[in-house]
Amino acid sequence: MDDHKLKVFCIVAETKSFSRASEIIRLTQPAVSLQIQALEEMYGTKLFNRSGCVITLTKAGEMLYKYAKEINGLYASAEKEIGGVTGLVKGVISVGASSTIGNYVIPAVVSDFKRRYPKVGIHIHIGNTKAVVDFLNAGSVDIGLVEGDVNKQKLLIEKLIPDEMVLVLSPYHHLAKKSSISIMELSKEPLIFREEGSGTRQAIEKYLSKHGMSQQNLKISLVMGSTESIKGAVEEGLGTSILSRWATKKEAKYGSLKQAVFKEEKFVRDFSMVYRKAKEPSHTVEQFMGFLRRYPFNKLLNS
Repeated sequence: MDDHKLKVFCIVAETKSFSRASEIIRLTQPAVSLQIQALEEMYGTKLFNRSGCVITLTKAGEMLYKYAKEINGLYASAEKEIGGVTGLVKGVISVGASSTIGNYVIPAVVSDFKRRYPKVGIHIHIGNTKAVVDFLNAGSVDIGLVEGDVNKQKLLIEKLIPDEMVLVLSPYHHLAKKSSISIMELSKEPLIFREEGSGTRQAIEKYLSKHGMSQQNLKISLVMGSTESIKGAVEEGLGTSILSRWATKKEAKYGSLKQAVFKEEKFVRDFSMVYRKAKEPSHTVEQFMGFLRRYPFNKLLNS
């Protein structure tokens, strides 16, 4: 039996969407449809009811889904037990990472992990926190690395490291010489925010609300879909923003951006590792998770 087809089938069943499944597993929609069609030909029956945009499992589909989940679990258990006996760490790990962690933290961590375990392939899927949770719930990644709050219903969450959020300004901004700035001062400045669903934006809104400041009190001049675009806009003097110290480490070092902290109190959120309650990690995934728990992140930030 082709376990790849079963994996595709499970993702379509869980997302109830061929297009969403194609985004998650990085296949074209026709390729996803062909995988399902091959399974339907194998069993000689339809596995999904298709009515317009609504997709549901047929009776046969429900039966196959039950066994497919068990089969995928058995593959993972076999790999884990054999890896424990041989001590060999190999295979592929799929990691969903929200943008700050994925772009500014994980590359160095993965590089160090690969030096120790060269036979492991790591696929990193970067999206905002909401997208990473969707990847996890659909079973398309083994673990997620996120900033911001997530729904704990089907997930286990472990805090990895604290992440300080700082104000970032152009070196030519009239507040650039200040090392600390109050929220009231900030409310008078044009601000650049991330999009809805971003862990960074979620953390900012929570912090500002704690100090009595809502979006209505702010001058949000731009909403942008990536941290890199925000940094570019701040450098061009289009406004100020609030970003992770990790994301602005290089620019602060070379002087193209200035960092400042809040006068009210230190703004700290957490980077967290997230994984599904019901899914037992493979031997290789367990090794990577342990590596993350022990990793000297502070040394990396201060380098």
